[in-house]
Amino acid sequence: MSNIDFLIERFSLNPDKEAIICLDKSITYGDLNNLRLKTTNRLIEAGVSTGMPAILRADYSPLSIATLMALIEIGCIIIPLTQSSYEALEQSINDVFPQILISISDENLLIAKLPQHNVPSLYLELHNRKSPGLVLFTSGSSGKPKAVVHDFSKLLEKFIEKRPSFITLNFLLFDHWGGLNTLLYGLSNMCLIVIPTNRSPEYICNLISSHKVELLPATPSFLNMILLSKAYVGKDFKSLRLITYGAETMPESTLKNLRKNFPDIELRQTYGMIEVGVLRAKSKSPDSLWIKLGGDGYKLRVVDNKLQIKATSAMLGYLNAETPFTEDGYMITGDLVEVDGEWIKILGRDSDLINVGGQKVYPAEVEEVLLECPELIDAVVFGEKNTLLGMVVCANIILDSGMDEAAARIAIRKYCVDRMQPYMVPVKFNFVNTIEQSSRLKRVRRF
Repeated sequence: MSNIDFLIERFSLNPDKEAIICLDKSITYGDLNNLRLKTTNRLIEAGVSTGMPAILRADYSPLSIATLMALIEIGCIIIPLTQSSYEALEQSINDVFPQILISISDENLLIAKLPQHNVPSLYLELHNRKSPGLVLFTSGSSGKPKAVVHDFSKLLEKFIEKRPSFITLNFLLFDHWGGLNTLLYGLSNMCLIVIPTNRSPEYICNLISSHKVELLPATPSFLNMILLSKAYVGKDFKSLRLITYGAETMPESTLKNLRKNFPDIELRQTYGMIEVGVLRAKSKSPDSLWIKLGGDGYKLRVVDNKLQIKATSAMLGYLNAETPFTEDGYMITGDLVEVDGEWIKILGRDSDLINVGGQKVYPAEVEEVLLECPELIDAVVFGEKNTLLGMVVCANIILDSGMDEAAARIAIRKYCVDRMQPYMVPVKFNFVNTIEQSSRLKRVRRF
């Protein structure tokens, strides 16, 4: 029995329902099911078999989605990578011991066999379970990217129960769990999935308007870009019912501006990690960053202000790093939190903390202040080594149009000095033209 039989059955019962829109072309669930079957047969004919570790080098498209389903059905260990990730992770590819490289470009599928490797114990465990696998890379923001191994059948269990169907814009990345989670939610609930080919605010707002999108999963930094660019002005957002946000800390100023500009849209914070999956989250109030986390299969605790999670869908382990689990099975997330009874507030990752002469600075706290400055459009804060203090706070800044850099530097510094402790004030402002979304999506390990 296949792990995706429940999906195949739903597709078969609703073959004429619109499934995917990509490049303004639409296919139905019947079309997708036929494409999955054809792709499964082609992969088997090419020698792809149960237990094979297969890199799927692709981005969202009808063929890549059908191929993902086919690989699950065959029982492979799937390693999804976009082209840019494949290039960036070139030095880490051998860590996942691939036997097959499947490349999809312009809806063409190429299959190449790779040199054989020793089979790691985590893959043998999947083989013994007769389960498909999923391997995802962490961001590597605090060192070499870690290769996370999941039992894909465990991840799929949560999608068996039917939930509400939305016209969904699959914004998050194909090789991150946040993006795959959205995709599988959409497929399991027969949603219409709108696939973006770029992630500029203008383009995304056009997709929402033209395809009457109801659900937008995004990152706080991208939502802030939409607000600052005003790309939503003149667009029909009446269909948009729900915006979910996660993958990085949401500044309170951005959340307030979202509530002000989109008062009729529900804003819902999400929390997930590549290692443990996506937890259900409930916000304390519409404009609160305090959330209640949990759901079936999850237990939480806080130790030394750090969140720990025990999950039935947790990864089997890393291929190239030591286990992050405690002896009793809790994942040490590295996320620093505040606790108020059953509510928690995510402050940031311990690896992102900037230690300035013994004083701890959360980048999100500084970004919160910077984003209130009238002189700038966007900012990202980071630490740099310093011989005297150990580290100092720095910021990359996009200035508002027409601003003089020298005058803006003085104004921004004064704004910060008036609102922050001296050790938190950035000592260096780098004026840049862009802050890449693709980088920010991978800046933290969550998702």
